[in-house]
Amino acid sequence: MRIGVDVTCWSNRRGYGRYTRALLTALLELDNENHYTFFADYESEEFPLPSGVEVSRIATTVPTIQAAGADTRRSLHDLWAVAQAIRRANVEVIFFPSEYTYVPVITKTPQVVTLHDATSELVPEMVFPNLRARFLFGVKKRLAVRLARILLTVSEYSRRRLREKLGIPLERLRVVGEAPDPVFRPLDSSCASEALARWGIPPQAKVLIYVGGFTPHKNLLMLLDVFRELVTRNCVPELRLVHVGDYATDPFHSSYGELSERVHQAHLEEQVTFTGRLSDEDLVILLNRSDALVLPSFCEGFGLPGVEAAACGKPVLATTESPLPELLGEGAMAVAPADRAGWLGAIERVLTDAALRDRMGKAALVAAGRLSWEHSAGQLLSVFYEVQRNGASS
Repeated sequence: MRIGVDVTCWSNRRGYGRYTRALLTALLELDNENHYTFFADYESEEFPLPSGVEVSRIATTVPTIQAAGADTRRSLHDLWAVAQAIRRANVEVIFFPSEYTYVPVITKTPQVVTLHDATSELVPEMVFPNLRARFLFGVKKRLAVRLARILLTVSEYSRRRLREKLGIPLERLRVVGEAPDPVFRPLDSSCASEALARWGIPPQAKVLIYVGGFTPHKNLLMLLDVFRELVTRNCVPELRLVHVGDYATDPFHSSYGELSERVHQAHLEEQVTFTGRLSDEDLVILLNRSDALVLPSFCEGFGLPGVEAAACGKPVLATTESPLPELLGEGAMAVAPADRAGWLGAIERVLTDAALRDRMGKAALVAAGRLSWEHSAGQLLSVFYEVQRNGASS
């Protein structure tokens, strides 16, 4: 089978870029029978494309990873260039790993598209800065739903929400989940001293860590408000909050400006750290040093940082609006995103109860061990074969 894959999101630093790289890398290791063509309009030294695949390079005026943002759009010329390259290729299945970089392709060749979540339908005002951006993304997503033979998503939670908000029949929605990279694992504590000094984290501090983007739906302003109260009450001495994520060049709608201003107004500069984007090697050190990961989002399709923290043996304080409570079981404590008092109590409890942290960390580690990209790649390959069979019989 000849399979074409849109990899214009390959170099993206957010979750859907990691999903694309990890899933397709595992797929290529699993599948030695089929031929893959990757359609790319940008290549980076940071995330090189894998060897052993045919690469169709497309000339666009602005790379997709820059143009497909919250308040930016791809030109008609660039959309046409990508669509034409895919349409003209001699492939039997077309796979788009993300709705963010999807382009409508009018062709008889069956298409498979991943819709990562329903966040843009659940809280659109938190995802897009204006109505125009919201409208254009909505049109593109509905075209993907209409043109795809099968739609993928990353969790049963996301599958239910997409059915609810977009009316997609469940039989058209399949789950191809996510998993932690093997780099995320428990480390010896002696590995962390140099890195911690670089980020100004005292050896005796209690550390909360958040990993992800700064889009308003991530609910970081509420998290900061809860953190400020904990510091004011001094119920957890030497408390630190570390944000890991690209706040400088990320093209998506961001609350970083308001968040950093509130940190300044509350005189919390010594207690709150913004690291920017980190390599996995640095991130695994910080996760191992943390006491818990917090993910208070209004919606998460999967919540991969929570699973990565779990793979390091760390407790996860997770939003109820995600699959994490189900995936991590006793390794996670679930709190509704708008429940400020609930977050205050949960964070204080986890940080002050060493036995609870230990139990949750062990349960989280076991739960994360049940997930693998190899399994996800097998799910994806099964979908490709199903599409091929259905195409041959139609």
